[in-house]
Amino acid sequence: MPGVRFQEVRSRVSMAQVLALLRFAPCDGSEHQIRGPCLVHGSTSARSRCFSANLQKNVYRCFRCGSAGNQLDLYAAATHQGLVAAAIDLCERIGCDVPWLGSN
Repeated sequence: MPGVRFQEVRSRVSMAQVLALLRFAPCDGSEHQIRGPCLVHGSTSARSRCFSANLQKNVYRCFRCGSAGNQLDLYAAATHQGLVAAAIDLCERIGCDVPWLGSN
């Protein structure tokens, strides 16, 4: 299987797009920083605030399970896929071409 240019996927897809695809429902936050239940370990309380995402920096962290990373890492963890499969799936879902290694 050919490789994917992960940096390019991250530049094409925002944290806000990933959260929308995952149907994230924040319980509080500001314009760029939101908190709510964790999509990775599956918090069940709608009032949970253990998950935090910075929409400007495209990073997230769960203060309960310790999961952290960028928007591609979040999509891979929340959908239980490897990074390559998650990148391909994410590109297909948002309607952009997959940036394959070796292609221009």
